[in-house]
Amino acid sequence: MKTLIIGGSGLISTAITRQLLARGDEVILYNRGRTPLRVEGAVQTLIGDRTDFAAFEAQMAAAGRFDCVIDMVCYRPAEAESAVRAFTGRTEQYIFCSTVDVYTKPAARYPIQEDAERKPDPAFSYALNKAACEEILLAAHRRGELAITIIRPAHTYGEGGALLHSLGWSTRYIDRIRKGRPIPVHGDGSSLWSSCHVDDVAAAFANAAGQSHVLGKAYHVAGEEWQSWNQYHQRVAEALSAPPPILVHIPTDLLARALPEEAAWCKLNFQFNNIFDNRAAREELGFRYTVPWEEGVRRTVTWLEEHGRIEPSDEHEVEDRIIAAWRQAEETLLRQLQR
Repeated sequence: MKTLIIGGSGLISTAITRQLLARGDEVILYNRGRTPLRVEGAVQTLIGDRTDFAAFEAQMAAAGRFDCVIDMVCYRPAEAESAVRAFTGRTEQYIFCSTVDVYTKPAARYPIQEDAERKPDPAFSYALNKAACEEILLAAHRRGELAITIIRPAHTYGEGGALLHSLGWSTRYIDRIRKGRPIPVHGDGSSLWSSCHVDDVAAAFANAAGQSHVLGKAYHVAGEEWQSWNQYHQRVAEALSAPPPILVHIPTDLLARALPEEAAWCKLNFQFNNIFDNRAAREELGFRYTVPWEEGVRRTVTWLEEHGRIEPSDEHEVEDRIIAAWRQAEETLLRQLQR
């Protein structure tokens, strides 16, 4: 099968590429050529910028037909509209990498199913744009222009990536865990979260490619070890044989206001329960959750160590500053209330 992956150098797309090559597919990547590839094998790369719509669409016309197109880097409605123009009549299937963030938060019921309401907070631009892309692509599917499959990953991690936390993706989090330094946590740490290793997520994409029964449908590929954020940090520490973490709970709104860049997603996303029903992907994509959380943590951290990507936490003060300020505010509040 001849498959085009738009992207190809990112976390999920690297794993998809490897799995497609392993089964003997012909794989062509389209990207800007700025990030070194982490795959071995006969991969052809087309260099270009998909946001230069005229040039991108001309390149795709010149490239001919593909059995399947997997679009990993479509983030804005204009990019989805360009994809419809580029691939109408040129592929049997277009797989769109969306996100579970397209749903209304908080959800009406849990675990969230694929037919749940999709109205993200207008302030959550990433989710809002992904939801708009879905609507454009599904409309093209209904018109018979492009046969669409939508896959909605949740938090995906693994070798080539890092471990998420309340203040983003900085790997100094790992160093803090190992050294027993306090970890800031949004809210009371009780909202539920799910993480899925990239190998399991990629398998769903690879399995969907070339399958006619998945056309016009959307699927979750999310973690199946539902855990609170408190448990998340505790199990990271256990995986790394580190001391039990000291978790400092800070109100989510306050944390997001104090650190608007680092903690924005706490308010928009992390404070809500994020658990998803994978039944459709299990039944129709052969999705399986095979990498337990603690094993995946060890594998991810080992990769980061081997590539020298774990930042020393001693050289950064943001966590210590917010923790110190919050503890002082707590003490002040308690003294005032006890008068």
